[in-house]
Amino acid sequence: MNIFQAILIALFGYLSSNYSPWVFGQLGGWYTMGRPLVSGLIIGIILGDVQTGILMGAAVQTLYIGLVTPGLSMPADLNFAAWMGIPLAMVAGADTEYALGLAVPLSFLGVSLVYVVASVNVFWVRKQEQWIAEGKIKKASNVPIYASVVQFIARFVPIFLACYFGQEFITNLVAAIPTWLGDAFVSFGKVLPAVGFAMLLRFVLKKNIELLYFLIGFLMIKVLGMPIIAATIAACFLGFLDIRYGSSDGKNGEMEVEEDE
Repeated sequence: MNIFQAILIALFGYLSSNYSPWVFGQLGGWYTMGRPLVSGLIIGIILGDVQTGILMGAAVQTLYIGLVTPGLSMPADLNFAAWMGIPLAMVAGADTEYALGLAVPLSFLGVSLVYVVASVNVFWVRKQEQWIAEGKIKKASNVPIYASVVQFIARFVPIFLACYFGQEFITNLVAAIPTWLGDAFVSFGKVLPAVGFAMLLRFVLKKNIELLYFLIGFLMIKVLGMPIIAATIAACFLGFLDIRYGSSDGKNGEMEVEEDE
């Protein structure tokens, strides 16, 4: 492909990455253009073969149809799988099986870069807290833009180089990463999901005793081996009991009704 096509694919690849804030946040980017089916359509338009792009996008989509990323837990990265795998397969004139073969290793490469970006952007989180404490609100509000520079480098540059120079570049890039560095980022990345869940629980839980619900859920799924649907129904029932009989608001509401009567 020519350099203009490579730039366009790399630009859309960045816009559809997980931390890109420019296309209605994650709504228009990660959850729309980031899906391989939609990515295949856009790549097909850029390369002038919409049908092949959609077919390859649909094939890659089937690999990750049930992918979820709770608390920054990234089992696979759709961004590299789609925006590298599909155009490389199309330019090579290969079939969908070739695109699927490229998607899997590329998705693992993308996961490692997710953790690299998250690790580097910890610096900007600390700077934002510092600027807020110093009253520099304008500088603190621009932190997402500063952090996006790291994401742009991690997404646009590899996708552009892969599309313009071909599959050989990807092979050489992966081989150039030191083993110790890759292991370090993987180890750090394994901690990030726990951090993400902990931050979520800080806003969700009102009392520490409510952690028992998560313990019960863990026992139901991991120890008892219950299906997720059965565990969800049980969780809804426990939630109803807590709201109906355990919350102070519910008790106050009942007392007010009795007084009115």
